[in-house]
Amino acid sequence: MAASKAKYEAFLINNVSTISTLESSLRSITWFLPGRFKDAELASEALTTLLNVMSMYHDTLLARVGFLYKWAARVLEIIRFTELVVEMALRRKVSEKIKWRSIILLEVIKASLRLLLLKITHRPLVSPPIPERDFDPTTLPPLSNASSPTLAPSSPEPSRPPTPDHLRNNLVPLQPHPLLSSAQSDTSAEDYLLPKALTTSSVRPSLSLIRTLSGPRDWIAESIYILRPLVYASLLVADRKSPERSNRALVVTLFMEFASRNLRRTPPASAALERSEYARRDKDMLWYLLRGSIWETYTRPKLESFVTRTQHTPLVGLFGALVKDWIPLIDDYYYYTAP
Repeated sequence: MAASKAKYEAFLINNVSTISTLESSLRSITWFLPGRFKDAELASEALTTLLNVMSMYHDTLLARVGFLYKWAARVLEIIRFTELVVEMALRRKVSEKIKWRSIILLEVIKASLRLLLLKITHRPLVSPPIPERDFDPTTLPPLSNASSPTLAPSSPEPSRPPTPDHLRNNLVPLQPHPLLSSAQSDTSAEDYLLPKALTTSSVRPSLSLIRTLSGPRDWIAESIYILRPLVYASLLVADRKSPERSNRALVVTLFMEFASRNLRRTPPASAALERSEYARRDKDMLWYLLRGSIWETYTRPKLESFVTRTQHTPLVGLFGALVKDWIPLIDDYYYYTAP
């Protein structure tokens, strides 16, 4: 098993550019599949799920993190990658009641795993919870038999080619580097070297990139943020039993969003990772335009009007047709726009 894993790691490192290009191409295709044939959205999401899981495996293959954290984060990411395709399968095979019970179960598992990660780290959660590769495989030297202590080189190292005769006595001076000639360039050596210098975050341990939660206010803010999706799904299920349409789920989760945002601490300028995570959370609030009554009374009519106006316009009409194919998916599936 260890030998197979080592071989796969070597294959991944040697072909990382090809694999990345293939993944990117397949991801682009999935955007155009919905609406093209029967169950096209299921095929599109299944392909996306497979790509996400494989990408997660590649990113964690060389990661070195704690055992409990590693498995909790992996399970959380696998659920996130597969939840939509699971919902599509449930919608085709079981009743609406069982489908929503399954969604609630998934949200309970996700909330439990996030609270477990919060307890392990004592730090705000980041997305994704699994660390990405901390090196660029394309910069590694190619693997060879000589690099392995257990394998003998199959052939002697080739000798350096002799210098051609016309270059042996070549005394023509090379052009000076722009940095060495102030007349040719305004770039100083400091400006050239500073972007290449390591920052403090490059050499600090991963756990020190984000400060621990320092007080009850920080813990409450993070707990509220973690529980939002479970509260939203639970209120949606409860409101489905009511004969009148209710905005309770939307209003409550929006209140939780703003409460968490106001309670959380303000990270210093040096805490780049934490600031980036909070900026991502703020941007994710735009998803509320695709949820509940905001979607039904504002966003969807706007998109449908756009599709109608541009259906005969070159190029823009193509984008409008793509939007038209995605509108029913937002209506039918919870996890397309779930928090």
